[in-house]
Amino acid sequence: MSTTSPPSAPTEDPPQTPSSTPTTGLSDADLPVVGHRHPWRWVGVAVVLVLLAMFAHGLVTNPGWDWPTFFQYFTTRTIFSALGVTLQLTLYGTVLGFVLGGVIASMRLSSSPFLQVVAWGYIWAFRSIPLIVQLLFWFNLAYLYQELSLGIPFGPEFVHFSTNNLFGPLGAAVLGLALHQAAYAAEIIRGGIISVDQGQLEAAAALGIPRLRQFFRIVLPQAMRSILPNGANEVISLFKGTSIVSVMAIPELFYQVQVIYGRNSRVVPLLMVATVWYIVLTTLLSIAQFYLERYFARGTSRELPPTPIQRVRRSWRGLQARAAAGSGAAT
Repeated sequence: MSTTSPPSAPTEDPPQTPSSTPTTGLSDADLPVVGHRHPWRWVGVAVVLVLLAMFAHGLVTNPGWDWPTFFQYFTTRTIFSALGVTLQLTLYGTVLGFVLGGVIASMRLSSSPFLQVVAWGYIWAFRSIPLIVQLLFWFNLAYLYQELSLGIPFGPEFVHFSTNNLFGPLGAAVLGLALHQAAYAAEIIRGGIISVDQGQLEAAAALGIPRLRQFFRIVLPQAMRSILPNGANEVISLFKGTSIVSVMAIPELFYQVQVIYGRNSRVVPLLMVATVWYIVLTTLLSIAQFYLERYFARGTSRELPPTPIQRVRRSWRGLQARAAAGSGAAT
């Protein structure tokens, strides 16, 4: 005897979720790619371009700039000679300042409390006194001390010499700039050194690497990544700050410009001569800074940052590829 089961009710299909909807057969390559739009970026670009166009139009059409006088004096022998004095002050002030700054930074990082206090006192004094006051002090040293001597303190003197012939205005300017720069360079160098992880020094010491080799092969290359941006900024500031030695009648760039427009009363075009030269040389220093930073950036990333020339080449190749793709799609 067989039994039959009652017919079961028809089952309904479960509702389909968005993930279970049938696909249309499109692959990822067929999906349209829509870039993120930046309308306000283009508005900002347009505003900047309009402002630059207005500024350039004013430079060309405003007779107050007196461009014939500018080009008359821009490449004269007097300006080139003054430019050489400016570069000389910058070079001497930078080299002496950073060498002395390195010594002071090592004193601050030493374990000797005496050296730490001396270094801190030097930095405190030369950062507190304005640069122009320091320059005038060294320039008028003969007024305060007519003679300097070497001998036993509070005792007999063995050698003495007159301060009038000790150094001239240029020497006083170099001395003032170098001593002033050393105070800032010491803190820049110290900041770069303490930015290196202490664990690396401990590992190097565990491997038996000498301390001098640790500094030049491990610490210094990594510290330069922090020292270079701030150090280059100080060099550029010193280059422009050499104009302050004009109070000592040293024939640097700004002083010679003042002398010339004091004779012909063409103030604006002569100031533009100095301004353009400052811009040109500051740009060259910035380019040198970029390549130095790029050199010491080796090992921090898989690929070094591209140079401006490499950026232009990549952009040009991208434009060529887009043009080729557009012509291929049209055919």
